[in-house]
Amino acid sequence: MTMISSDKLLIEKFVSNIPVFKRITEKYLEQIVHDIKIVHCKKAGTVFHQSDETTDLYIILEGRVRASLIDDEGQEVILATFNQGEFFGEMSLLDGVPRSATVIAEEDTTLGVLKRESFLLAIKQNPMIAIDLLAIMVKKLRNTDALVESLVFFDVDERLIRLLLEIAKVEGEKDRSGFYKIRKLTHNELAARIGSSRVSISKAMKILTIRKKVVEENGYFLIHPDVEDML
Repeated sequence: MTMISSDKLLIEKFVSNIPVFKRITEKYLEQIVHDIKIVHCKKAGTVFHQSDETTDLYIILEGRVRASLIDDEGQEVILATFNQGEFFGEMSLLDGVPRSATVIAEEDTTLGVLKRESFLLAIKQNPMIAIDLLAIMVKKLRNTDALVESLVFFDVDERLIRLLLEIAKVEGEKDRSGFYKIRKLTHNELAARIGSSRVSISKAMKILTIRKKVVEENGYFLIHPDVEDML
């Protein structure tokens, strides 16, 4: 991960539109923009590791990252993915405790990095930032609860379909036939996203392909709009 000097135009473009900073005064927004530094992380590069004693807040200016738990054997469970305009790292930012997950760039990514001291000062000057941050954190916790629920109550087929639908709703575009077009993920990536094995994913994807609910085409998945009926 490479650090370079801040680019105010790039930072201003995103910071002013991030919900947690939407109520900040122009004066203090300028201070935050000044304090943020830009970091470039290559695809598959690690932003930080689980248990790292860092407390910075990261804003995704370009690219995409994933937050994962990785065991000693390299097995990975993906907790969440974050796209352009989103931020992560707020837990350690607030409590100063080491990182709870490893964050990896899924493509070449540009990040805005804000030091803990600068953010806490902004909260003291603009208390409503804390309220907005708590609302966003609660939403993330609800997403984590949904992940735990799926692991406990749903089988692999159901978890896979729910994941594909979630990606389709967030990232997908409908083509002329009504299919959702999303980026293709490997079976290993899909397995890590739903806490399964590659073998189980391969079997589930084969069924979806035979039923023509998922079609692979030119590096994309095409998701049939009726796939939800299989749940």
